[in-house]
Amino acid sequence: MKEKTMKKIVLLSIIALLFASCSSTKTAKTKTKTPFVWQDANLYFLLTDRFKNGNPNNDINFDQTNETGKLRGFEGGDIRGVIQKLDDGYFTDLGINAIWLSPIVEQIHGSVDEGTGNTYAYHGYWAKDWSALDPNFGTREDLAELVQKAHAKGIRIVLDAVINHTGPVTEKDPVYPNDWVRTSPKCTYKSYETYINCTLVDNLPDVKTESNENVELPPMLVEKWKKEGRYEKEVASLDAFFKKTRYPRAPRYYIMKWLSDYITDFGIDGYRVDTAKHTYENVWADFAVVCKNAFADFKQNNPKKVLDNNKFFLVGEVYGYGISEKQLYDFGDKKVNYFENGFNSLINFDFKGDANKPYEEIFSKYSDILNSDLKGLGVMNYVTSHDDGSPYDKKREKTFMVGTKLLLSPGISQIYYGDESARSLEIEGTIGDATLRSMMNWDEIASNPNTKNVLAHFQKLGNFRKNHPSIGAGIHKEISASPYVFSRTYTKDNYTDNVVIGLDLPKGQKEISVGSIFKDGTKLHDSYSEKNVVVSNGKVLIDTEFDIVLLEK
Repeated sequence: MKEKTMKKIVLLSIIALLFASCSSTKTAKTKTKTPFVWQDANLYFLLTDRFKNGNPNNDINFDQTNETGKLRGFEGGDIRGVIQKLDDGYFTDLGINAIWLSPIVEQIHGSVDEGTGNTYAYHGYWAKDWSALDPNFGTREDLAELVQKAHAKGIRIVLDAVINHTGPVTEKDPVYPNDWVRTSPKCTYKSYETYINCTLVDNLPDVKTESNENVELPPMLVEKWKKEGRYEKEVASLDAFFKKTRYPRAPRYYIMKWLSDYITDFGIDGYRVDTAKHTYENVWADFAVVCKNAFADFKQNNPKKVLDNNKFFLVGEVYGYGISEKQLYDFGDKKVNYFENGFNSLINFDFKGDANKPYEEIFSKYSDILNSDLKGLGVMNYVTSHDDGSPYDKKREKTFMVGTKLLLSPGISQIYYGDESARSLEIEGTIGDATLRSMMNWDEIASNPNTKNVLAHFQKLGNFRKNHPSIGAGIHKEISASPYVFSRTYTKDNYTDNVVIGLDLPKGQKEISVGSIFKDGTKLHDSYSEKNVVVSNGKVLIDTEFDIVLLEK
């Protein structure tokens, strides 16, 4: 009898376990993971040298000890500092799913004085050797760790590509050979051609990106690589690249090869292309192919490190381009389609002006263009940056509204480091763009209540955006003008995402119409106040201390 009872108990236990297993499998299958969509990315742009000093031991290199103008020397920020903030959850708390770092390749060793006091290449845009990392920024091991840890958190890494020019000539940095660069004339910016075959400013050698002539390695690099003990390895790698691609050994293809190595070696996810309109557009079409092939090689060689099926991302800085131009940038005498020449997205210089307009005017315009003329493509919106001397809200007087407009507008949102913490853009004693590039204000984040409130606002909106591709990549529709309520919807393959958002609402109790987005009886969560509500008669009643509501299922 006991044996029969025990067998029965065991049998019932097995059935229960099988049932539980089936139920959990069913639950896992029905819960759809939020896909990463580049057109909706919440991207954080930082100047590597100005974000956080994670390794004080690499602060001074190449005897870079000249006295500089204010904020025109290396301040110590590095990749290790970015890793530290990644580890402590700063980017995750902010809802960031892509990080763009200013260029980290080896910079010129000397300094220049253009009437601003001595300036070192702390910003990263004065390359000396594209094949090496600058020790001021970190090591290859640091970069590998950054990419690995970022990917583990679902965050993509975007580096900055500069192909248009080298760094200035200094007493420590000889000019590249004349079959590589031109040192005159200076660009006049009067026509398509006068943006391209010329130097952007004095003493910024322009790479002959139009050339198809075979050129030898610059003697400076040969000597440098031999001294570093990597000459044979670098030459063999170049030989393999040119044999495989059959490109001529022209200057632009050398640089493309060196930049693509960061894809195959580390698995970076994208490049932001600097000064894109200062070369012929076919340069970027070729660069896109090189990057695409390098990304495919990385995925094939590292199947366990592949995040998803997204393609390599290229966003271009076509200075002055705005979303209103749709796919064509107008030089005055010629219109160019950069989207047809390799770019998934372009930086949207319209946004800082559009930020003065009402919400609905911005949202409906951007949604209409992105879902018609730019369908499948994207723009990257910003309010401040490292080289825009006329940013929106330079005095940081509208930080909450800035966060709301930037993070809820269709398109990619680009947070420039310190937007989320009201870092000052007016630094006394600086000249030119140095005022935009102060060290990140970590002390204020830790101690200033107002700064904490601004950051909390960006965090709530950023995470809502990250969790909902419909914000940046979906279709916008106004539900109610007063109170202002709208929906965003996104559908691709078997994935659907719907949200309803209310802005400028009365504080306290409020009634929000959800239109036809959510059916009666649907339980909704307000991501801003963390309160739950139920739809009744096409509306929800909610009582919060905030004037914003972010409704999700």
